[in-house]
Amino acid sequence: MRVLVALGGNALMRRGESPDADVQIANVAVAVKTLAEVAARHELIITHGNGPQVGMLALQSAGDSNLSRPYPFDTLGAQTQGMIGYWMLQALQNALPGRQVMSMVNQTLVSAVDPAFDDPTKFVGQVYDRAEAERLAAENGWTVKPDGPHWRRVVPSPRPQRVVETRLIRGLVRDGVVVVCAGGGGIPVIRNDKGRLQGIEAVIDKDLTGSMLAEALECDAFLILTDVPRVMRGFGTPQQEEIGHTTPHELRAEDFPAGSMGPKVEAACRFVETTGDMAAIGRLDDAVRILEGTAGTVITPNATWPLTSTL
Repeated sequence: MRVLVALGGNALMRRGESPDADVQIANVAVAVKTLAEVAARHELIITHGNGPQVGMLALQSAGDSNLSRPYPFDTLGAQTQGMIGYWMLQALQNALPGRQVMSMVNQTLVSAVDPAFDDPTKFVGQVYDRAEAERLAAENGWTVKPDGPHWRRVVPSPRPQRVVETRLIRGLVRDGVVVVCAGGGGIPVIRNDKGRLQGIEAVIDKDLTGSMLAEALECDAFLILTDVPRVMRGFGTPQQEEIGHTTPHELRAEDFPAGSMGPKVEAACRFVETTGDMAAIGRLDDAVRILEGTAGTVITPNATWPLTSTL
């Protein structure tokens, strides 16, 4: 099969961990052990989150007295793509001797008039208590919102329209290359009034970009891998329960938070509705079992995963 994995940013930097490079490199090495198992059986494309990393670089940039203004978010996105892409490239090469692996810096086209620019929702950076978050917001002109029991900075997250380098990625996958691409949802760009690409201040949801890219690459499966075993119905209530095999129609009937599980569910449902193939949300460690249909929340048009017996 051709499988696209959207790897959550928590696989690289878990809540409360130091943002030091060696911590993240060690986390990448752990993640790649599972990804290598998938790559051994299937064609594999990997995207990844960058929320903690881009937030950290934004804070550093804002505090750099040598700069007349902080680096824009499109540039910070490119920086994190290169940094995380390098870590993943090296780890995958070490885990898959003899396989060709490539990490790419990608641009993702968005609309300059997307309504998301008027309502920032994408979490970036570290978590804070409310008082600290509000202090930083006042000092730096941020917008902050609650993220579970914590508070974090939020930035605009416009809807992706196309990964600019899609044709190049498709060619590499056809040649058997494991491709790391569209990190952080891709570098947000628009076409200006002269038709030229131009960066814009935003962070794109990596799951929505992953869904779009998986469709464009004609993937058979789209996996959103995070730190939860399954999507939860009634999360945080006494009636909370895990959702196993389901359909887009059933999932859309539920209510999921816009800042966390909501975009993941939307991305997965959109892929299934558009392609008729399989999407799933689950834990990174369960990736192989998810493809076998025995773990995660597996989403298909009829709530079954027909290839179970052949995997």
